[in-house]
Amino acid sequence: MAKPTRPVFSFEFKLDAVQRYRAGQPKVALAKELGLSSPLMLEKWARQYRTEGEDGLRPKPKGRPKTKPGTARNPESEVERLRRENERLRAEVAFLGKVQALRDEEQR
Repeated sequence: MAKPTRPVFSFEFKLDAVQRYRAGQPKVALAKELGLSSPLMLEKWARQYRTEGEDGLRPKPKGRPKTKPGTARNPESEVERLRRENERLRAEVAFLGKVQALRDEEQR
């Protein structure tokens, strides 16, 4: 069975709809005329337009942002991971040094 898909509206379509809504056209009538599933969609677009401007109506890329090969996703977390590893290795070296000193003492 095919998965139902939601219609994708272009930037120009959304911008025109929001401008008409802000000009005073009733949202229910405008939503019916434009073939929208709900007037709430028109309100959402108007809110995005108010807060982000025209860029709020532009399509957003789907999925995770792409990173360049060989770069860390979060450099701070990489530094923190290396610091933790460094601390663990220092503790391990100190422990092994004490074990070696105890063995040397026992042999005397």
